[in-house]
Amino acid sequence: MSRDRTVEAIIHGRVQGVGYRFWTKAQAERLGLSGHVRNRPDGTVAATFSGTHEAVAAMLAACREGPPGARVTEVTEREATTPAAAGFQILRD
Repeated sequence: MSRDRTVEAIIHGRVQGVGYRFWTKAQAERLGLSGHVRNRPDGTVAATFSGTHEAVAAMLAACREGPPGARVTEVTEREATTPAAAGFQILRD
């Protein structure tokens, strides 16, 4: 798989304590993305996604909805220059 886009995203809203990280890992793996996801002390979730433009766009769209129980209010994103390592991980707090 070509890794032609890497994005760092911050997901705001009710996104901790609702399984958001585990949902993100499952979605990213389904789309063939590499990267990681973690909770941040400020209550947001941070994620890095590397993969095709189409897969990254699909993941960002999915992040705006989130899993049942989540209430996403905003997803901020920025392009990154270094692709994520292979595989997708949940980083511990």
